[in-house]
Amino acid sequence: MALEYTAEVLADLHVMVAQSLAYWGLSSETAISLLNISENATFALSDPCRGRDLVLRLHRVGYSSVEEIRSELAWINALRREGVIETAMPVAGRNGEYVQTLQSPAGRPSRHAVAFERLPGKEPDAGSDALGWFERLGELTAKMHVHSRSWSLPAGFRRKRWDVEAMVGEQGYWGSWRDAMGLDEAGTAALEQALSFIRQRIERFGVEPGRFGLVHADLRLANLLVEDAHLRIIDFDDCGFSWFMYDFAAAVSFIEHEAMVPELLRVWVSGYRKAAPLSAEECAEIPTFVVLRRILLTAWLASHREVPFARQLGAAYTAGTVRLAQEFLHGRFL
Repeated sequence: MALEYTAEVLADLHVMVAQSLAYWGLSSETAISLLNISENATFALSDPCRGRDLVLRLHRVGYSSVEEIRSELAWINALRREGVIETAMPVAGRNGEYVQTLQSPAGRPSRHAVAFERLPGKEPDAGSDALGWFERLGELTAKMHVHSRSWSLPAGFRRKRWDVEAMVGEQGYWGSWRDAMGLDEAGTAALEQALSFIRQRIERFGVEPGRFGLVHADLRLANLLVEDAHLRIIDFDDCGFSWFMYDFAAAVSFIEHEAMVPELLRVWVSGYRKAAPLSAEECAEIPTFVVLRRILLTAWLASHREVPFARQLGAAYTAGTVRLAQEFLHGRFL
């Protein structure tokens, strides 16, 4: 995968945003600041003239189609309308469309862009703060799953299917885990063995509607905002069709190896059962999905090396993935 967010590209994106402010009725005095680069580039927009604060997401070229983005927003609006969770409201442009197309003055590819209201709150830290919120996260996750199972998908609804092949197969959405930074022959063999075991377990577990459906798929700490008693869930960019228990695996992204994860799982399950039933068989498969997600994230880091966060984790995260896979194979994980 080609490097996406070089310094030149980021400078171009800033200009693209600046020349498109009027799409959302913002003035030329709007302050533009880069919030985050990950799969997409996210900007904060603050207009002192209009008194408006928005978050603008510029999509990675070629990752999501307009139909996929509109489908994401349709689910967000349904969850908001039915009071299932607190999440950011998508903001339509002056032309009435949620998805805008921004042009590059440098001749680079155009970008899909979506604006959201800016919510209050902060990301929980990965220590005791996370532990204090995971029971509530489990409950809200269950409420989203209940909604997902009963919601009639709108005509033309399209989202990615996050099955094993889409995650870690030869044509995986996030590239090949075999390209992981620092991965050696022994590590490759360990991950191959772990994935063979994962495929066997998941094949037995199945994809019946009670276990597999529309999920958020990226409930990691960076996509949570906490304030007083409020836990708000943002960034549905990866929502799609997968196993419901995969949502816990996503929730512990990048902290899978931490000693507190078994306790996070315990309180998450407790919270989940406040809103929906959860069988022992489903709980027993959660470690499988955590290791699968960990290997998927290792592939993501390899294919997004230009992102500072990916470079920061680097080969050490790969080594941790191999250790986790070995523990899983020996029945010592979770």
